Amino acid sequence: MFPVTNSTLSKKHLAAYLMEHYSLGSAAMCSIIKCGINDTYLVSSSEGKFIFRVYSLNWRTTNEINEEIRFIGHLKAQGLSISYPIVDNAGKYIQEFEAPEGTRYGVMFSYADGEKLHNYSAEQHYNAGVMMANFHKATENFYVERTNYTLRNLLVEPLEEVKAFLPEETDEFAYMKSLQSYLLNELQNANEDYLRKGTIHIDIWFDNMNITNDGKISLFDFDFCGNGWLSLDIAYYILQLNNVERDENICKGKVNAFLNGYESITSISAEEKKLLPALGLSMYFFYLGIQAVRHDNWSNSFYNGTYLKRFITQLIKRYAELNGITV
Repeated sequence: MFPVTNSTLSKKHLAAYLMEHYSLGSAAMCSIIKCGINDTYLVSSSEGKFIFRVYSLNWRTTNEINEEIRFIGHLKAQGLSISYPIVDNAGKYIQEFEAPEGTRYGVMFSYADGEKLHNYSAEQHYNAGVMMANFHKATENFYVERTNYTLRNLLVEPLEEVKAFLPEETDEFAYMKSLQSYLLNELQNANEDYLRKGTIHIDIWFDNMNITNDGKISLFDFDFCGNGWLSLDIAYYILQLNNVERDENICKGKVNAFLNGYESITSISAEEKKLLPALGLSMYFFYLGIQAVRHDNWSNSFYNGTYLKRFITQLIKRYAELNGITV
């Protein structure tokens, strides 16, 4: 057999495997929701719907996965509405698959009720603020043995990865280098006494939330959870809201609704509020770096110099200028 770097597990054979290892009732079926950083399957059976995640090769260690599971268990114990891991018939959370590229791990999760909504009302953004504040009340000063999000892995390392796809002599790369210097200076001088810390999701946006008809929000996909400033979650949510809602006045109203919902539960310090634009821009750097690292088996269909130039000009530069940041 010729060596491979990435494969997709057969949904038919995976369904048979899961039937054998979990109490799924009769006639379980698998369908692929998406293949990407990890592969996500929808599992349907007489016992209901579930999500099965198959981690990419060497993406997460078993300790990192166990820490993700421990973290989600902590959140569930706090009564938060989340998708949570499910044990198999032997009491195990993690499955192992000898795929052509090597050992891959899988975990079964509960299905989050509702559906993803790309654009929703200010009232629902208020509810999202309440949800995130309750999430942060449970995560403040709670830590996991996973990534510690620092300025190095948010801002420095990602731009090094981007170099392989965008020449340094381009105007767009020069802009990113100048913006990086500005952000590093801004964040290195932050007063950490007023920045809450703990475990963060770092990927809270509409793609990782299901919303029911009555407005209940369930949060899922904790694959990027790690330790850092809680305000990174707030900044990322606002960043994504600005990407979705291009009408400036409507966007401001929705951002204010989100922040009001958040502060109905717990306060955001003045220092945290001041840094939200810089933290949001840092998240752009971070995820461009992830796309670069995972080019071979995820982003290769879109990630190239043309994409990066457009992304930098239309998203990053626009968001910086909206917040009065010029470099």
